[in-house]
Amino acid sequence: MDVVIIDYGVGNVKSIEFALNRLGVQALLTQDADTIKAAKRVILPGVGEASSAMKNLETCELHRVIPNLKQPVLGICLGMQLMCNYTDEGQTKGLKLFNTDVKQFPNSLKVPQMGWNTINNLKTNLFKGIKPNEYMYLVHSYYAPICSETIAQTTYGFPYASALQKNNFYGVQFHPERSGHAGEQILKNFLELPEANCKP
Repeated sequence: MDVVIIDYGVGNVKSIEFALNRLGVQALLTQDADTIKAAKRVILPGVGEASSAMKNLETCELHRVIPNLKQPVLGICLGMQLMCNYTDEGQTKGLKLFNTDVKQFPNSLKVPQMGWNTINNLKTNLFKGIKPNEYMYLVHSYYAPICSETIAQTTYGFPYASALQKNNFYGVQFHPERSGHAGEQILKNFLELPEANCKP
């Protein structure tokens, strides 16, 4: 299994590598465009601030590479948010892979949302074997609203999209690599997605 994790200076990369190792997969951390294009699976991690993270992608010219990938791609946390049209964090334009804008949680809620919360309304084989209301680990102050590309929801004050999918692009707001056996099952499901998975 040829899996790459995009290296652009943000993200809790080691925990993703360890989670993949437990599944018997050795992932390659890289920012090389040709290596990324040739991989069978691509993961875009993200822990940090959106505008600086996007600048890092642009510096590496990866903002041009990622939207043209044809294999399954998984964005995690900030990685998912950068795959959207726009995020309020730093007034940042994203990769425009998901047709939604990322919003900041209102001041009425404690932010960041940090800890375990449930996912439900699960769609697509990314959640094969995952029961509704399974707990996932989240840490974030911004959220993607429910939209036509939503494949999982979480409620924190109100329902929001905790996973998105369009064609071969997937995104999860939670951290599967930190979410125990259920999170590892989601990573396993991602690794097993069909090569040409173009429909929800």
